Amino acid sequence: MLINRISSLLLALSLAMTAHAADIHLAEEDLHERVHRILREVPLIDGHNDAPWQYRSRVNNKIDAMDFASDLSTLDPPMHTDIPRMRAGGVGGNFWSVYIPIGMRGGRPGDARTVIEQIDLVHRLIERYPDDLELALTADDVVRIHREGRIASMIGMEGGHSIENSLAVLRATYALGARYMTLTHWRAIDWADAATDQPVNNGLTDFGKEVVREMNRLGMMVDLSHVSPKTMHDALDVSVAPVIFSHSSVYEVCRHVRNVPDDVLLRLKDNNGIIMICFLGFFVSEELRLHGEAQREERARLVQLHREDQEAISRDMQAWLEENPQPDATVAQVADHIDHVRDLIGVDYIGLSGDYDGTTSLPVGLEDVSTYPNLFVELLRRGYSDDDLKKIAGLNILRVMRDVEAVAAELQATTRPSEALIEDFR
Repeated sequence: MLINRISSLLLALSLAMTAHAADIHLAEEDLHERVHRILREVPLIDGHNDAPWQYRSRVNNKIDAMDFASDLSTLDPPMHTDIPRMRAGGVGGNFWSVYIPIGMRGGRPGDARTVIEQIDLVHRLIERYPDDLELALTADDVVRIHREGRIASMIGMEGGHSIENSLAVLRATYALGARYMTLTHWRAIDWADAATDQPVNNGLTDFGKEVVREMNRLGMMVDLSHVSPKTMHDALDVSVAPVIFSHSSVYEVCRHVRNVPDDVLLRLKDNNGIIMICFLGFFVSEELRLHGEAQREERARLVQLHREDQEAISRDMQAWLEENPQPDATVAQVADHIDHVRDLIGVDYIGLSGDYDGTTSLPVGLEDVSTYPNLFVELLRRGYSDDDLKKIAGLNILRVMRDVEAVAAELQATTRPSEALIEDFR
């Protein structure tokens, strides 16, 4: 009798657990469907995607050598981006980065040609896949293209070295479709300091400030990702239009020098700009960042210990990694950065940027462009409203684009193109 009673209790418990698991599964499905409904209503706009450089580095910009309408996760190494996965992730708009490498000290002759080749690659990619991609030059273009069922494709230049110290080249790239320029990349240039290099300009030089003013007049967004905090403040002092951080995260959450400190975020609110939270693992996870620092220190120690014995360095480094495994960044940690910005300055100043195909360090659950909904589900679990998600997905960056366009229209009515040369400031 007791055995029968225990069996009945165990069966009831098992059924209850099964029902609970089913309820959780249904709840997850409901959240994902809610996210996809939101992304049908509002375009999800990513601030920075490096797929164009993958075309250059892998197949020398030959579009048909890598079919963007197929699954490119099968490549070795896999790509993070292709049209089917963008569709699966609900992507409605994308800033294609026309990144080009930077020399040891600033730009090099030929950088203008190289960035134009990358802009041309984006145009050809759009023309090759007209059913899925369309060039967007304005915020209204983005809204229309998304409504018509295609992915709005915009162009962002990564690094002021691309213009070879020439405002004429800046204007030419705008005419070719570039709608933001990141003032620096990993190194300082002749007129602006980078976050990851030694300061040489004390922020922006006078010519650098003229670059910002001319970007305002053109309607090209000033992107402050990659720049030093002093450069951030100098640009905010000069710009009369909202600025963006196209792919950065929050310094107070993860103390990587590429991230944005709170004093700048407070000024970003006053400027009415936006920070597009980056998914790159070392910018997201403080644990991962610290592990990276420890790994670099250990490698430096092993180099000193073993001198030129690469085999010994590699062997001992592998042993260290086995004892100190690299932690994973997570979707929850990305959401922590969003929480911080919301709590500090509000939800109106947040966007998203995967930095896909520009890194191999991505959070678990955000491995490629098909996974954006996982982050939105996490935000829903944290109590974000549908309206909050619409702002973060695309409405905030569309507002910034419209404001930048409006400022440009006002300036062009009263201000002629700048004829300044960098030599004028030396």
